[in-house]
Amino acid sequence: MTQNNKNLYGVNQKELKEITNLFFETGMLKRQKEVGSYFAGVDADSTTIAGHTMRTCLIAYFLAQLEKVDAEKCVMMCLFHDLPETRITDLHKVASKYINAREVEKKALLDQTKDLPVNIKKQIRDLWDEMEKRNTPEGVVAKDADWLEHAISAREYVNLGYKGMQDWIDNVRKALETKSAKELLKVIEKSDLNDWYKDLKKMTYKKLKKKPKKKK
Repeated sequence: MTQNNKNLYGVNQKELKEITNLFFETGMLKRQKEVGSYFAGVDADSTTIAGHTMRTCLIAYFLAQLEKVDAEKCVMMCLFHDLPETRITDLHKVASKYINAREVEKKALLDQTKDLPVNIKKQIRDLWDEMEKRNTPEGVVAKDADWLEHAISAREYVNLGYKGMQDWIDNVRKALETKSAKELLKVIEKSDLNDWYKDLKKMTYKKLKKKPKKKK
């Protein structure tokens, strides 16, 4: 198959290479950190962008089910939404005072997708725009999922003693739109990061019926 010949899926070799390059590029998200929490004293070993994206997708699925909207679409929006951060990194809210984060993210996304197959390029861009504009119920749910993930991360840090992270939770509370997200946040605020495994622990020690006698 030559570079310009299409395969069974209508994709040529150059486009396959662009898709592969994007796979490698997303590896950056496993190494890059979310940096906003640094302001609350969290050290450099904070949440990765990839970790944030994964849990956001999970939250989006459940939130979409609760809100009775298209769960698959919500998850797909969240999957692609932080893709530009491979190139511009995580722009925290202090940086956003001086930089139009949404503008540079959109510019990076357009660049990342420009050589992808036309139908794929259009879908990724449309999903990104829909979540950003929140002009559909799915877009609203996807963005609420994004904010909820930040609230959960913040709650984890509060549990670890970083009291400044409460500000993140307070800001999320003001931003949420859906009833389900607001109810989930109430539960999150009362939860501890260790709650999930407390009933799963099986202690293996056994109390001695008879203590061994000391040697004379």
